[in-house]
Amino acid sequence: MTTICKHPIVKVVAREEDAEFVECQKCGEVFDSAEYSDIAIEEAALAETPSDD
Repeated sequence: MTTICKHPIVKVVAREEDAEFVECQKCGEVFDSAEYSDIAIEEAALAETPSDD
């Protein structure tokens, strides 16, 4: 069973006029920093949602 990396530590690896790319220091994935912001927003929303347990 593999675990999904939530990208706890990232560093900026490239910048263009309207984009910034970051690399996860844990898994090595490179992605647009806007995607990283979306991940944080989704996790915050899940944390605020009460569970039915």
